Amino acid sequence: MLNVPTMWTAFVVNFLALGLIWAYVVRSYPAFEAARFWTGSAFAAALGTTIAMLTMVVDSLVPLLAGGTVVIFASCLAAMGIKRFYDQPVTWRGTALITGLSFAGMAFFLAGYDSATMRILVYTVGQSLPLALTLRLLLSSRDGRVNPGARLAGIITVFAIGIYAFRAVDKILRIGGDFSFVQFNLTQSIMILALMFLSMAWNFGFLLMAIDRLRNEVADLALMDDLTGVGNRRHLLQRLTEACARSERSNAPFALLVIDLDGFKAVNDTHGHAAGDACLQNFTLMTQTRLRPGDMLARTGGDEFCVVLPDSTVEEGAMIARRIIDVCRADAAACVGTEIPVAVSIGVAQWTPEIGAFPDRLIAAADHALYVAKNQGKNRHAVYELSPPMVPEPDTGRDVAAHRHA
Repeated sequence: MLNVPTMWTAFVVNFLALGLIWAYVVRSYPAFEAARFWTGSAFAAALGTTIAMLTMVVDSLVPLLAGGTVVIFASCLAAMGIKRFYDQPVTWRGTALITGLSFAGMAFFLAGYDSATMRILVYTVGQSLPLALTLRLLLSSRDGRVNPGARLAGIITVFAIGIYAFRAVDKILRIGGDFSFVQFNLTQSIMILALMFLSMAWNFGFLLMAIDRLRNEVADLALMDDLTGVGNRRHLLQRLTEACARSERSNAPFALLVIDLDGFKAVNDTHGHAAGDACLQNFTLMTQTRLRPGDMLARTGGDEFCVVLPDSTVEEGAMIARRIIDVCRADAAACVGTEIPVAVSIGVAQWTPEIGAFPDRLIAAADHALYVAKNQGKNRHAVYELSPPMVPEPDTGRDVAAHRHA
């Protein structure tokens, strides 16, 4: 037959198991900071429950006071983990304040003015407050979606707060029996079993949150170039496909730059691949300083790059291309000693209704413009357009326009 000590022992074992699981997650993914708080929360809850159980073998409520305080601290740690999961800042000041005030309140209503009702009320507030403060994070949407694990954890949080609130209200109004977590009756058994189930489900929600985060990180890595840290070809095609579909619906323009580093093979052959890698990284950094928020730089392979320019005309694309060329020319002019100058040729194209939802057509148009820039002497840009040629910019005098031939 189940009794309170047996169920509380199962409660301790449950928290220890959860703590071991989170400890393994911390060991496997040390950068996942939220798991550290959840590990501490599980072990603290196990410790607090163990201390509180001593009340059953000693004629004193001090273990219950100490254990309840540690359990409140565990709730604060869990709330800190939720905040770190969402990249929110955390401080120990709030945790110390909630835990300290809860301990002081329960101690006063134990030693100063003995009142079990007030002790339960203080404990309920201390246990529920840190959890309630995280509900907005758990149930809010990020990037248009709600994390399924966070939603589960949020729902479980509401139920757990409800159980503690029910116990406190019943104690105050004396609706039912004398509900005490250290005395056996059917109601206590049900409540303890419910809390045990909720704690398991709550941590399962955290695990789902962690899995979702790690899966998204893996997906991001699959779309990132290892050397330069910008998007790779897969990411570029994904972005272009979305942009073409959006422009086909709205007829809004966007532009594409196709960039090639001039003479890059000679850099690798003469100075080695390490020097070539350094050139690619340097070019990436220089280019990013000349892009606008929302512009996307991607490395499509070797020394080839692309830039997607949302809501931009071909004229705006040409302006960005000139910025990139100018910063590369300035950097090359400042090179001394063994430093390797970087020169680039750029092809510029704009989405048109003829391109439709086919990004390869836009890439081909920009490639054609790049070919023209290469043939005209490199270290310049060219524009692919359907209209008559654009007048070259007076500040360079060398950039050209590429045109479609009938």
